[in-house]
Amino acid sequence: MAKTPSNMVLLGTKAPNFNLLDVTSNTLKSLDELKGDKGTVIMFICNHCPYVKHVNKTIVEIANKHQESIKFIAISSNDVLNYPEDGPELMKENAIEYNFSFSYLYDETQQTALDYDAACTPDFYLYDTNMELIYRGQLDDSRPGNNLPCDGNDLNHAIDCLIQGRINEKLQKPSIGCNIKWKTS
Repeated sequence: MAKTPSNMVLLGTKAPNFNLLDVTSNTLKSLDELKGDKGTVIMFICNHCPYVKHVNKTIVEIANKHQESIKFIAISSNDVLNYPEDGPELMKENAIEYNFSFSYLYDETQQTALDYDAACTPDFYLYDTNMELIYRGQLDDSRPGNNLPCDGNDLNHAIDCLIQGRINEKLQKPSIGCNIKWKTS
């Protein structure tokens, strides 16, 4: 299990647009269609990563808690030739199993992961109403096997600050997870 940190993209960066396959509806979805009025969380996840499996339930809880004001979008960018468990069919099964209330998108070309400078799964980005980055990094301090509660504290705090119009002064820590499985030529 590789421990790859997320890249700490510069706060204020605009969210790159995309048009990706939503595996549950089998339709293409763009950022403009899916973004929230008050804010948007974009998560790079996948099916097989133990770090993602560790946080899936918490991600769903946080998305459900904030669904009135913040939209969540999950993207999987892994190479499915070498990691077939991350392919669209199994992504759909995973979304159903965990009862995702948000779109789960397949980044077949991996261009969206490159555009966001995503490095690992899970990797979290929170954008404000202007689609400017205000939080990036970890869900919380919990990792598989470290016995800390998986409560989404860091992301929840950032979302609460956004909703309440406060500046998030809490230290933003990189996420740690499996590296994105990049295609080889």
